[in-house]
Amino acid sequence: MPPPEKIQSFIFGVILIFLFLAVCKLFAPFFTILLWSTMFYVLLNPLHRRIIKNLDVAKTKGKILKNLWAALFAVGTVVLILIPLFFVSSQFFKQIIDLSRLIRDVFYAKPGILDDIFKYVSEFIWDITAGQIFISSDDIQRRLVSLLSSGIQNLLQFSSTVARNVGSFFVSLVLMIFSLFFFYTDGQYLSHLFLHAIPIRKQYLSALVVKFMDITRNLFFGYIMVALIQAFMGYIIFFIFQIKGALVFAVLTFICVFIPMIGGGLVWLPLGIIRIMNGELAGGILFLVVSALFISTLDNILRPMFLQNRIQLHPLIIFFAILGGVSAFGFNGLILGPMLVILFLTVLDLFLTEHKMHAD
Repeated sequence: MPPPEKIQSFIFGVILIFLFLAVCKLFAPFFTILLWSTMFYVLLNPLHRRIIKNLDVAKTKGKILKNLWAALFAVGTVVLILIPLFFVSSQFFKQIIDLSRLIRDVFYAKPGILDDIFKYVSEFIWDITAGQIFISSDDIQRRLVSLLSSGIQNLLQFSSTVARNVGSFFVSLVLMIFSLFFFYTDGQYLSHLFLHAIPIRKQYLSALVVKFMDITRNLFFGYIMVALIQAFMGYIIFFIFQIKGALVFAVLTFICVFIPMIGGGLVWLPLGIIRIMNGELAGGILFLVVSALFISTLDNILRPMFLQNRIQLHPLIIFFAILGGVSAFGFNGLILGPMLVILFLTVLDLFLTEHKMHAD
């Protein structure tokens, strides 16, 4: 029979695991709020600390000013997110519905306008499958029209769902302001409280915390911010060249810039080719040149400047980490995917160091 100490330790461990799972279940509905609040806190906390470093919090005036600055940063962070998000969302859904209707109307009004392209696609499918699959150009056209029609219906349904959930969205924003306020006022205390409960050697825990802070800042500035800048430049270029649905293609550019090698060219290159095919040779070539210079080239200039080799991972790993993260966690995966991969490699490195298993 095991000694009473071991039985007691086992029971205590089971209770601890049960309580940990219960706490996780309690906080699960607020995971997204806490995740993004933490990310914005990590990004803006250096500026916040610089502003309040000379305040004497031992005095009443210092405490009041500290709370005021925390409230200002909390509200300002959410407002900074809300204004562009509201503009982009409203314009995006309007433009994508208009664009889908425009394409559908073109198919209905001029059914022969894309016959050559559909015929080429049909022959390409036939050749690439060694004659095993045949899809006629008429079938391709019917499926595209059907896809566009269903796409418009789905967008309208999604828009109505978003409208119904506006209330919960604003509740989430209020909770984010609430979380950010206490992060700014008691962030150091909360972090010490959380880290104290983790049974890991202090130097390893410090290394993980430093890595987490670096990952958050570098992922945002080196990937998300660069993608936002490229998408913004894309929107300006698409707008100047009077491309229908400029914001829609700008959002697609934001998504595509995470793809290694191809990047934003996956959006602007077909648009330029279509422009040339429509008889605008000079305009199409100019569009391609401007897009290559002010969209895709920005990636090679800004990303090294922001990262400075602080995230030493191949772009392909980052790409699949983002893709897998979005698949597993939704929009949160944009941050969680690469973060989990880099933290895993950091923990693995610490484990190998602890057990002296590094290769010579």
